Amino acid sequence: MCDALEVSRASFYRWLDCAPGKEQDCDLREEMERIALAWPSYGSRRIREELQSRGWPLGRERVQRLLREQGLLCLRRPTSWLVTTASRHALPVFPNLAASVTLIVLDQLWVADITYIRLPQDFVFLAAILDAFSRRVIGWALERSLEAKLCVAALQQALRRRPVQLGLIHHSDRGVQYCSREYVDILARHGIVGSMSRKGNPFDNARAESFWKTLKSEQVYREEYRTFEHARRDISRFIDSIYNRRRLHSALGYQSPVEFEKTLHQEVSK
Repeated sequence: MCDALEVSRASFYRWLDCAPGKEQDCDLREEMERIALAWPSYGSRRIREELQSRGWPLGRERVQRLLREQGLLCLRRPTSWLVTTASRHALPVFPNLAASVTLIVLDQLWVADITYIRLPQDFVFLAAILDAFSRRVIGWALERSLEAKLCVAALQQALRRRPVQLGLIHHSDRGVQYCSREYVDILARHGIVGSMSRKGNPFDNARAESFWKTLKSEQVYREEYRTFEHARRDISRFIDSIYNRRRLHSALGYQSPVEFEKTLHQEVSK
């Protein structure tokens, strides 16, 4: 019968399991499965928001129950650590100005940081700069070494993409790359005010740390990068096409950074 109707056996048995009054529940479970497969690291909150945007008004408890029943609750991969911040140096550092900033507009505070990506035989290093208000990645660079040119390349990309507003603050850790003369001179030439975290306190740069957690759990740990170019292509796709444009952020009212910025521009133009 399945062959005659060109229906898979799995679909047939799934249909048998759904009583007439539960057809809608079956449709809901299929929709949840599609979302969970597309976004493997989404938890119940983001899946609930995605469902609501697709016309399924559900509470979080029901979403959690259905995810648990279907074995779709996301699993986190444990992280290993490689130190990327060399803060023991004699170079001048900036005071922490970011802690006292109340964010109300774009390009008020940029946050910068470095992480590492594992390849089969070694590591490569990724520097990124985010607009703290929209959480959008506005500059990034991938290099084989931790030299200052890595962070300089990310900063130069951000400067090409975004206007420098009066009073813009650039916040980072105390790593030697951000304290280097080349980096500090670029900030000074563009009138950007420097700010740095307190020594040994990663919570002072929490927005950048949150981005690394998202990048690694939702993309890097799902891949096995064979080469430097493979890593560059995949990370570029994730940042530009997924993280900035499609991924829902709870801090942005479950909008993507691009969507959030678009909404801000529309409100200003009214």
